[in-house]
Amino acid sequence: MDVNEVLLPGVGLRYEFTNADGQRIGIVARRTGDFELVDYPRSDPDEGRPLFRLTAQEADAVAEILGAPRIAERFADLTREVPGLSAGQIAVPAGSPFAGGSLGQSRARTRTGASIVAIVRGETVIASPSPAEVIQADDVLVVIGTHEGIAAVREIFRG
Repeated sequence: MDVNEVLLPGVGLRYEFTNADGQRIGIVARRTGDFELVDYPRSDPDEGRPLFRLTAQEADAVAEILGAPRIAERFADLTREVPGLSAGQIAVPAGSPFAGGSLGQSRARTRTGASIVAIVRGETVIASPSPAEVIQADDVLVVIGTHEGIAAVREIFRG
């Protein structure tokens, strides 16, 4: 699916895509932090009709509802397809020796063979984090590996 990004000077950004039913949808991300969902009638593709507006907090809630379960679902599908592969979630405690340090400093994959494939930080999902990504207390790490590897990553971040 292609998503077009359009700069709206003084307003923010508009993201547009066409859904599976052929309906053109737009999301306006305003500079104020609010979002507006619009659709475009087939009779006039330049006329955006506002459907509803979301505050930044409401948009974050919708993103969490739509995003995090989809990532978990995809990893669950993967683990069913590959025998011996599991997915787990690990909360980083405030006292973790790696809270405030980079993911690479933990050497989790090298030490355990398990991979940290996403970080859930509040309502934000960081997919495929780089080794330079800084781990914060209360982050939730999404880990793929063997049961033993996931348990070892948990121990690393607990200290």
